[in-house]
This record gives sequence, structure tokens and C-alpha cells, in this order.
Amino acid sequence: MRTTHLDTVLVANPSADVYGSDLQMLESVAALREQGVRVVVVLPTLGPLVSALRAHGAEVRVIEFPVLCRAAASPRGMAHLAPAVGRAVPAIRRLIRNVAPDLVYVNTVTLPWWLAAARGTGAPTLCHVHEAEAADPAVVRLGLDLPLLLADVVVANSRTTQASLVASVPALASRIRLVCNGVAGPPTSPRLPGQEPTGAAARLLVVGRISRRKAPDTALEAVSLLLARGYDVRLEVCGTPAPGQEDFAGALHERAEQPDLRGAVAFSGYVAPIWPALARADLVVAPSLGESFGNAVVEAQLARRPVVATAVPGHLETVRHGVTGILVAPHDPRALADAVGSLLEDPGLALLLADAGLRSARSRYGIERYRAEILDAACSCALSSAARSMLTSSMSSPSRKRA
Repeated sequence: MRTTHLDTVLVANPSADVYGSDLQMLESVAALREQGVRVVVVLPTLGPLVSALRAHGAEVRVIEFPVLCRAAASPRGMAHLAPAVGRAVPAIRRLIRNVAPDLVYVNTVTLPWWLAAARGTGAPTLCHVHEAEAADPAVVRLGLDLPLLLADVVVANSRTTQASLVASVPALASRIRLVCNGVAGPPTSPRLPGQEPTGAAARLLVVGRISRRKAPDTALEAVSLLLARGYDVRLEVCGTPAPGQEDFAGALHERAEQPDLRGAVAFSGYVAPIWPALARADLVVAPSLGESFGNAVVEAQLARRPVVATAVPGHLETVRHGVTGILVAPHDPRALADAVGSLLEDPGLALLLADAGLRSARSRYGIERYRAEILDAACSCALSSAARSMLTSSMSSPSRKRA
């Protein structure tokens, strides 16, 4: 039964992959479809996200448009992108007018031309922000965040993201809505960690796009140290290279073939759903150098797996050190190896952390809570924009001017 006035929502997503921000967009689509809202999702290419969207009842359109990366968030970078943007914006406007949505939902800061095109058509706009990189130069953060002033509502996926946005562009504070990620748990209860057959190697897992920022190389070096210390461990890396990170991925594969690691590291590529990989893991490692939230950590907690994560802002929201996981310094293989070794030596502690993590993730990052909050944000955006349009219209009407 419909409880919202929205009839049609147009969603712009920067890729056809299914990683953290894509998964949250899928949950947003599910929330809208539950209310009978027509959802049209626009992608720049075909990919695995298409079937997931159609399974949720969304329509999928594919048109060519550029995606802003950090390297291009500068005057020189934008100059290189300008021709592609110039070609894309008219097509985006035509699509918006053709679909005639009650709301344009732009997923991530990497599509500022969608905000500009939607504003040009008068459509209400919501931008869902999943990025919070304090390590980026101020000019890069400003280049990514300033276009958000074109959005009617900005949804931040975590307190870390919210603080980053306000620090970068203080004027955004009044239009930000905090909606922490919602993460679905596994369909069934997986095998408990530590129940591998006697004599089997301990299985570690890293999940995420292969990139320097995600730092899977730190996990490889930690495994090398653990093997040198006499621990029998194996590492599985789930994920594909982020755009522009193919050379880094190649170097990672080469490192895994060195004598100290040969046979101890497996690259599984893109894995969806992730639950079978989590079920065969004994411990999850999240070595990222920066996160706005960190879906992989929460998925591990929901799978009842002990987590060792870097003490970066996004992880500080999802992991309480010594309670729901272990936090270590980023880019420190020795600290990571020490933490993993301590849990391998103390399976009782590992299980306590896994159980506490499961309780925390279920209570704080549930899907129903997320769907209700994102639906409210979407409806509020459309309503407030409509109210402003009506006020502007009444202020400029002939009768108002005569009065």
C-alpha cells in the first residue's frame, strides 16, 4: 500500500558494479518499490548491477556519461572532462524531461553534471554521498563537494561523511540528512569461525575494490609475517580493480607469487553474494587507508566473523576496539599481523568479538531502519522542492505584484 506521494524517481548511478555505494542504492530502490514508486535507474554501461535492479522491479536505461574521479577534481582535470560533459548534459536533460520524475536521486558525488542538468529542468534533486576522504587535498575535496550545493537534499551515509562535507563546504550543513548505511545479513546462519577441520590453515578474507586506498597489499605483507612466525594461514582477496588501478592489481598478483607468499594468497575476483566467501573465512581483515563507512566490516559482523580493521574514521563508527573487533594503525603490516595472531592464539576472544559484532551490526545497521529513513529523505526532498516552487510562483504572479 502506498504511503508516499512519489510516483516516479530517476536514479543516476556511476557504474554497473555492485559494491558498497551500489548496494545502498539497491536498498533505496527496494524502499521506493515497496511503496509502488516507479524507479528508473540510469547507468553509463551494462554490468552485474542490471540484473539486481531488474530483480527489484526497477527500469534500467543506459546512456553514456562521464564519472568524476579524484584526479579530475581540479581545473586541469575538469578541462579534460569538459568535452564529455558537454556531450552528456543535453542527453541527461532530455532523459529527465522524458521520464518526468518527481525526484532525481544522484548516487555519489562523482556525477555533478547530473545535479546541474536536473536543476536546469526544475526537478528536485537528492545526492547520496558515500565519500569522505580526509587525506585528499583540500582543493580536491572542494572540487568534489562544492557541486552538492546544487542538490536540494544531501544524504550522508555516516557521521564521518557528514563531518567531512561540512568541513569542506560549511554551507551544506543545513541540507544534509544523516542516513547511516543499512546492510542485509546472510540468508542463513553460517558456520561459526574456528570450526575448521583439525590441521587446516586459518582462512583470512579481504573484501573490496582492489585499489591503493583499500590497501590489500598491507594484508599480503601481514600474511607474509604470519607465515614467517609459523602460523598456517591463507588469504582470499575478493574484488576487482577500481578504474585506473589495474597496474596496482597486477603488482599485487606479482607479490603473491613471491616465494614467501606463493600458494598462500587466492584472488577470487568479483564475488556476489559475498556470504559464501564469509562462510569459509575464519577472520576478516579490513586494511583500508580511508573509509566513509565500510560495508565490508558490517557484512563480516553480520556473518559472525571476528574483524581486524584499520583505525580510520569510517571503521571507528562500526568497530569498538576490543569489543566488536580489533583496530590497528593503517598501512602497518606488523600491527595487522600481531592482531590476527592474537586472535588465532585465542579463539575464545575471537568468538566473543564476533558475537558482539553481530549484535551491534543488527541493532545499528538494519535494513528496515535504512529503508524508512531513505524513503523519508526522498519524500521530504520532493515536498520541500515543490513547496519552494509554489512559493516562488505565487510571489511572481500578476495578482501578487498588483497587491
